[in-house]
Amino acid sequence: MSGSTDRNGGMAEDGAESAEAFWPAVWSLMMGVCGLITAEFLPAGLLTPIARDLSTSEALAGQAVTATAIVSFFAALLTSTVTRGMDRRRVLLGCSALLIASDLLVAASPDLRMLLVARALLGIALGGFWSMAAAVTIRLVPQESAPRALSVVFSGIAVASIVAVPMGSYAGEVFSWRASFLAAALFSGSVLSLQIATLPKLANAEVARRRSISDLLRRPGLGVGLACITLIYAGHFGAFTYIRPYLEEIAALEGSGIAVVLMAFGIANLAGTLVAGLLLERSMRVTLAVGPLFIGAATLGLGLVHDGMLATMVFVSAWGMAYGTMPVGWSTWIVRAVPDEAEVGGGLIVAAVQLAITAGAAGGGTLFAVIGVPGVFASGGALTLATLAFMLVRFFPTDGPCNSF
Repeated sequence: MSGSTDRNGGMAEDGAESAEAFWPAVWSLMMGVCGLITAEFLPAGLLTPIARDLSTSEALAGQAVTATAIVSFFAALLTSTVTRGMDRRRVLLGCSALLIASDLLVAASPDLRMLLVARALLGIALGGFWSMAAAVTIRLVPQESAPRALSVVFSGIAVASIVAVPMGSYAGEVFSWRASFLAAALFSGSVLSLQIATLPKLANAEVARRRSISDLLRRPGLGVGLACITLIYAGHFGAFTYIRPYLEEIAALEGSGIAVVLMAFGIANLAGTLVAGLLLERSMRVTLAVGPLFIGAATLGLGLVHDGMLATMVFVSAWGMAYGTMPVGWSTWIVRAVPDEAEVGGGLIVAAVQLAITAGAAGGGTLFAVIGVPGVFASGGALTLATLAFMLVRFFPTDGPCNSF
């Protein structure tokens, strides 16, 4: 693709990458990702106090994650169509505004019903923002800088894991879980201001050539890859949604100890993001295999081995590192698989992940009620490792669809 930006910051009519680099805008997207991830997974670190305050069970409170995922699934698939012809800058800013509204409503929720409504708003913001994130990012910089720009944006996931989620858990202990969501809303407000100041006008570059989702799914290897993404993320989120009860009941940790473990997960997550960048220079197959291998081994280990703080830290750190490779690896895969439909492809990735979150959180809640939290972790690990075995046989043959990678 070739082309240039206009004087107002918009893209040329052919939707080509910019000859000028809008790095402040890239960083604003990274901070937007950080805000979204913080809001999405704050319940995982605050599940116990939320359930207690709203007079409900931890299994039901965990469905706050499910509600977000269900709405995000449909938002990811529909955003590109519903907003066809709209300036992508305006759509992204709208998603950021919805994120702020969701955080504020969660903080004010008097019961589980209002909490779920607020989390549904987050689902719209999450699905819309994520479906366009990769496609918009590669348009903000010259083509040769696209990999670095994508790494910057996806590092927002690790930043949220390192700082926001564990600090949110700790703040929930010191102040209240509602204060954590108020702080998240304040942060997202500052991010929205930065995005208003830095994001250029971005016409929808894919209007003229948009194909149906069914057309894309018929491309060789795409459906299988999306199925693998769904199963791996389901195993991950089935366990991660209930990490707070695990750390309290099985690892016997309290507020500060829980925050330390969650921060270790985040630091390892950032390391995994960096590792993924290095691995992608050598092998797409290895990059995509590292995630499920270590996620499966770590969650299975946590479910079977209950040997105090040290073992927990080792397993959780390995888990965080493996999870850090996932967004970078799979987003690069989809961009290469459907380079002519990057925005729609991004929506398919988000839809697959949100479907996985829905299945994982709901399935994890059922297992949690029946066999307890160790069974949730062991089951998640087994599912992830089984998916890896399937990938090795079906997705990574030497003459298969990944051969060009």
